Amino acid sequence: MEEPLLLQQRDQHGVIALTLNRPQAFNALSEAMLAALGEAFGALAVDDSVRAVVLGAAGKAFCAGHDLKEMRAEPSLEYYQRLFAQCSAMMLAIQRLPVPVIAVQGLATAAGCQLVAMCDLAIASSDARFAVSGVNVGLFCATPGVALSRNLPRKAAFEMLVTGEFIGAEEACAKGLVNRVAAPDALDDEVEALVARIVAKPRVAVALGKALFYRQLEQGIVSAYEDAGATMACNMMDPSALEGVQAFIEKRPPSWSVARGQDASFAGGADRGGSGDCPAVARHQTP
Repeated sequence: MEEPLLLQQRDQHGVIALTLNRPQAFNALSEAMLAALGEAFGALAVDDSVRAVVLGAAGKAFCAGHDLKEMRAEPSLEYYQRLFAQCSAMMLAIQRLPVPVIAVQGLATAAGCQLVAMCDLAIASSDARFAVSGVNVGLFCATPGVALSRNLPRKAAFEMLVTGEFIGAEEACAKGLVNRVAAPDALDDEVEALVARIVAKPRVAVALGKALFYRQLEQGIVSAYEDAGATMACNMMDPSALEGVQAFIEKRPPSWSVARGQDASFAGGADRGGSGDCPAVARHQTP
């Protein structure tokens, strides 16, 4: 019996570990792998108990990009358009998840490097390497370039795209592709520490903040400030924020259980117009 292409585990804190499980093919993004990732992200997006997603991989590589053998087997414009649309939809699903997605990786090339760039956060093993190497086989990494150019400075991204050359983990960190670098034997501890800091925060604040963060990047500065102000006002009306601010004033740790008990009244206030202009965001699983 074949193992699943994508493994999934959940811990007691609502942290989901997704593992690309196609090591013999360097975890290449076959159509089946894209479908498995898209389905997983879709299910996690509506699961209010999820607090964070850690995306890793089995074997020596994180992801080698698209499955070139599969792509070459059906050389038609319609097929390629469908394939790249499927991949783009999966990548965008990461950004639309209400919780942070953290990539943990070694080697990542082409669409695999795109996958790293699309994750909210990334921690690299010190021996990791990254490239958008499609140009080496005559295929400019156009869709990976969308994600890469939104992470790296413009000239740094373009140099990677037109040379296809690898950069190491430290350079990737310096250029903004990854957040931090850890020795291979310290990688799990580094990930665990980052996840712990995230799940200690109210889920609603993280969800509102993530959605706003990406939304405002595509706006002019005036619209961005208007959106951010409206988001902060809605966030402030959430019981978790009210409790957190009150705890700060009273110089005590916040009691998130108190905030959880007020969630129903907050939702009812939205129905009455008190928070009716605020987006619907899951308020469960506050620490």
